[in-house]
Order: sequence, then C-alpha cells, then structure tokens
Amino acid sequence: MFPKPYLIFVGDVPYSTATKTALGVRRWAPQDCVGQWRLSRDAVDLELPDFDARAAAAAGARSLLLGIAPIGGQLPTAWIPYCIEALEHGLDLVNGLHVKLADIPEIADAARRLGRSLHDVRYNRQKFAVATGRKRTGMRLLTVGTDCAQGKKYTALALTQALRARGVAADFRATGQTGVMISGSGIVLDTVVADFVAGAAETLSPDAADDHWDVIEGQGAIFHPAYAGVTLSLLHGSQPDALVLCHDPTQREIGHYPGFALRSLRETMQMYRSLARVTNPRAQFVGISLNTCRLSDEMARRQCQNLAAEHGLPCFDPLRFDSREVVDRVLALVNACVLTD
Repeated sequence: MFPKPYLIFVGDVPYSTATKTALGVRRWAPQDCVGQWRLSRDAVDLELPDFDARAAAAAGARSLLLGIAPIGGQLPTAWIPYCIEALEHGLDLVNGLHVKLADIPEIADAARRLGRSLHDVRYNRQKFAVATGRKRTGMRLLTVGTDCAQGKKYTALALTQALRARGVAADFRATGQTGVMISGSGIVLDTVVADFVAGAAETLSPDAADDHWDVIEGQGAIFHPAYAGVTLSLLHGSQPDALVLCHDPTQREIGHYPGFALRSLRETMQMYRSLARVTNPRAQFVGISLNTCRLSDEMARRQCQNLAAEHGLPCFDPLRFDSREVVDRVLALVNACVLTD
C-alpha cells in the first residue's frame, strides 16, 4: 500500500497519451488526489488544484505520484530535482516507469538521507511459485481484449464499482502499474519472469468466500503477435468464471502491427473460452465492453445494440452506458455454481 493522498506529477507533458497513468488515477481514485504539479501551462490539465511539493504537503499529500510515461520509460534528467524537492517536503515517491528510482543515485541518496520511501511499482519484491492449477474458492471475472489498450482496466474498475453498489463483496485486482496506483495493491505482471506469471495470477486472487468476486484487470490479447503470452498465463492462473470481451469497434488491425488484422469477435471469444476452460471448465462470457470514444452517442448505442443482438450478450461502454445487464449475468453465475456444486 502506498501513502495517500497523492500529488500527481504531470511535468511539462502536453499529450494525454503520455499521461494515461495520471488520468486513470484521477478518474478512478479522485479521493486520493490532492492536486497536480505541472511545470508548464501547456501540460495536460487533470482539473485538480495546481500545487508544488511544499503546497501539496501542507494540503495533506503524502506521496508524489509520477503520472507520466516518457518514451522509453526513463525519467528525464530535468525532473530529478523535482523528485528530490518532494522528498525534502516529506513526500514518498510512487513510480510506474520502467526505470527504478532506487537506481538513480541522487534520488536514492536523498531518500536515505530524509528517511523517505521509493515505491517502484513495476518491480515485485515477492517471489512467485509455478502455478498449481488448483481450483480456488470464490468467484472471478477477467477482462480480456481483441487487442491491447481496449479498456480492460476501465471495464474491470467499472464492474467492481457496479458490483459493490449492489452490495456484493468485490475487489479489483490490478495487474498493471496504473491499476496498482489506483487500488494501492496488485501485481505488475509484465515484470514477472514468464514461468511464474500464472502462479502470480493465482497469488493475486486467493481463496475467498463462495459469493465473493475478484474482478481481474486483463493484459495483452490472445491473438497479439507480441503479448499473447501474458494473456494466456493470466487466463490459466486467474481461473475466471466470467469473461468480458473488450473491443474498439473502429479498429481493424492490431495496434502498431500493420498486416495483423483483428479476428472476429466470435472467433476471439471462442479462443478465450477454450483456453480459460483448461483451468476452469465453467468459464463463460457474460458481456462485451466497447471503447466508443471515437463514436457519437447515437453510433455508440447502435453498436452496442447490434453486437448484443448478434452475440446474445449484454454490450456496454463502461464510461458511457449502464452495466446493469452485465452485472445481472455475473450474479446469476453465483447461483448457477451453487446449484451445480
């Protein structure tokens, strides 16, 4: 768990694509955000109060969260003094970059001198065992996608909120650095050695009460030419009872991989279902989640209606439309499992 609330560091980054961590934390954990630290008026505006480290500490902040993702995942040298300034004002540093703050001498020395902690989110100190395949108690939902960056995290967060609103015991299980920063816990799977990823997924969602739901953030995509490995390990290790397919209806190819066409939703769901049933024979799809940010409200609603009719599954956009029908299907699975058992 990281000390909260956060001062979110945006720096001088003007592009939302490079601040998706900051935007994600701002959207899904607004209660944990004291303010933003921008170095330029042109930087992305999170619509939070503008503070520097001193003002944020006075307002109650306990950590500076690096909400940016520069090319290459490295921390620009020009930002090091701001990290040290935050440490000097009593803030810990929460970092989702590929570079470890502990490996930057000036920052590591300042943290030791001031008695502050450096939270390098991507790097797990925990050791994981090889997966056992043992069926665990409790219920699990896993979001999967036709490609990366299709809304798997947002869908999992939205469904967790919707389940809790129904009075259901549900926990969001983060598998990426932004999700970990939002929830305060989780396992960043892309830093786990390949042989142990399925075991890490088992650790992420341990035995629970029969009616408890772990809603697990998916990673990668099963037909992705580079990232299918983490997807398969997550499928087997999480043992989902329920699957939700995430998709961008405007996309035709795998992102950044020209010539790799997206498979049909039907073929994609058949593949996911077949592979998920290796460790949970009851795995089934309960809904489709669309990323409709490039569509008008009318077009988005029509897409959802058409896909729902075609596949016999409720279809929604977690940022636009109600998830009630998906949650109904999720809760029906608990009763079905009780009757079967």
